[in-house]
Amino acid sequence: MAGSADLDEIIVHVTRLDKRLEDVPAAVSVIQKDDIQLGRQQISLGESLAAVPGLFLQDPYNFAQDLRIAIRGFGARSSFGIRGIRIVVDGIPESLPDGQGQSDAIDLGSAERIEVIRGPSSSLYGNASGGVISISSERGPATPFVEARLSAGDFDFQKIQLKAGGDAGRLNYLVNLSDMQFDGYRDHSETENTLVNARFTYTLDDNSEIGLVLNSTNQPLANDPGGVNLAQAQSDPTSARQRNVDFDAGEALDQQRIGLSYKKSIGEQHEFRVRNHYAWRDFANKLPFEGGGAVQFDRFYVGGGAAYTYQNSLFGRQSRLIIGADIDHQDDSRRRFDNLSGTLGPLAFDQQELVTSIGVFVQNEIALSDAIALTLGLRYDGIHFEIKDRFLVDGDDSGDRTLSETSPMIGVVYSPSESTSLYAKYSAAFETPTTTEFANPDGSGGFNPDIDPQLATSSEIGIRGLFNSRNRYELALFSVDVDDELIPFELASQPGRDFYTNAGKSTRDGIELSFVSEPIDGLRISLAYTYSDFEFDRFVDDNGNDFASNTIPGIPKNLLRGEIAYKHSSGFYAVIDTLDVGDLYVNNANSAASDSYNVVNLRAGLTDWRLGNWLLSPFVGVNNLTNERYAANVRINAFGGRFFEPAPERHFLGGLTIRRDFEPKMAIQK
Repeated sequence: MAGSADLDEIIVHVTRLDKRLEDVPAAVSVIQKDDIQLGRQQISLGESLAAVPGLFLQDPYNFAQDLRIAIRGFGARSSFGIRGIRIVVDGIPESLPDGQGQSDAIDLGSAERIEVIRGPSSSLYGNASGGVISISSERGPATPFVEARLSAGDFDFQKIQLKAGGDAGRLNYLVNLSDMQFDGYRDHSETENTLVNARFTYTLDDNSEIGLVLNSTNQPLANDPGGVNLAQAQSDPTSARQRNVDFDAGEALDQQRIGLSYKKSIGEQHEFRVRNHYAWRDFANKLPFEGGGAVQFDRFYVGGGAAYTYQNSLFGRQSRLIIGADIDHQDDSRRRFDNLSGTLGPLAFDQQELVTSIGVFVQNEIALSDAIALTLGLRYDGIHFEIKDRFLVDGDDSGDRTLSETSPMIGVVYSPSESTSLYAKYSAAFETPTTTEFANPDGSGGFNPDIDPQLATSSEIGIRGLFNSRNRYELALFSVDVDDELIPFELASQPGRDFYTNAGKSTRDGIELSFVSEPIDGLRISLAYTYSDFEFDRFVDDNGNDFASNTIPGIPKNLLRGEIAYKHSSGFYAVIDTLDVGDLYVNNANSAASDSYNVVNLRAGLTDWRLGNWLLSPFVGVNNLTNERYAANVRINAFGGRFFEPAPERHFLGGLTIRRDFEPKMAIQK
């Protein structure tokens, strides 16, 4: 949003050692509260993440598939949920030990800040190739408040939010509740979602605090309209795939999560952090085929971690050391039933899936001179997969696999001035198949013995800086080599369900550029450009097709995003943004593609218009202002050419936030 926040000094936390953005030897983007919440529809992380270079989003309107996020191409293969990217919310991992993540429990209405590491980060976070997305919830302000937000729009969209927060002595709190209903643009795309997110922080003394995070998500309905072929997408974009309607494709879920944290500083040299979390998830999913086409699982996810930071001088130079460990356990009780035209049929599959991950890491940052800093990192991860087959009529497919990897990182930052820094980084990362991706294409239980983890090594150089106090820029050039890349495919017998195979080797070369300028007070202009040259170096599939030198599907070669935002001292604001996406291939053979498109969105409103003791903030918005026809998502390698999910036409929304502040009854104790 317009303002100088983007041009002030930015402190980054996602790197686990808090530091200035200019001192980080990696490509990092930071998104602030106004760009997440102000005048937004708040139905998808993609609304604010679209401004991040190197990041490509699809599927924001299919709530059964979840948002598909790709960073430097990692994550594009996901058939549902988020793959290849670690998701962390308030210091608690949202991603599972097997690498699968979801965004359905992320509360945008109380999100204060999003930090994104672009590029392999396994040396800090383990099982992920593409990067890290860390979301931080709001803290309550010193002055307690209550707030209600009502919004509505086309396609029967309506959302109600209630939020309250503040300080009560040593306790800081913020609670947000939201309820959304949305019929969607396409047939059979309705969704309902109720979400509660609460964050409490209790200050024990000047040097320590404990935190509690509570989150509950109930999504009783999320229909899946499915992918359609090009002819249907062009002639009838609102239609669903008929098989998806016939089999009532979609999902329902209920999830609760508790996170606990403790932080203590001892002087200026020592800091301890400990976390613990628990999550329960009940999930049901119907796929558009009969045999085993109805999925149910109950999940229990528990984990914890600890980190110790020591800051001192080494050989007369400032040094910071962090040592830590993470342990997480996932227990899924998964069953499949036949899908009899949307009705649950006989049991076809029943197994318990256990995943335990243990990771230990160390990272040291040392100033080699006043202008040069060196960062060294190393992490070891061991991930144990175990399957206990409980459907024995077709034999016992129980088994286990243990996958382990060591991930190093070396980075150097050269800062010739306070406002300019150059960096270089080398890192390695790994990514295991998830329990779902381990599935056997032959329909039996157990593990697919023919797939292995994918390994990535990345080299990156970049420059970032600030000039004239009103212009911030960043340029990153990277090259990533990937061995055994995991690639999805479908079978004619089970269209709509993805299985996976390993490509031999691939290369990803790219350029990321961002620029933010505030030429006058209140006016902000921003640009983000990404060039992606991703291709298979060696890949022969199970049918003998050779895809060497083909472009990796699902990622456009060119991606450009621009925004002009203005905010007046009166509180009036207006923002127009445009996203230009180049064409992209939708299959390994590169025989079909999704056309390029340009989408323009507009939002405007007024903040803090006082009416007695209340503050009113009305807003309006238009998405897809130019009524562009394009695919909001492509289903990679879909059987029968069903690659496309058409995006909504021009649609309108509006809303009103009502807020009241209360003077605290007691002083804040620190």
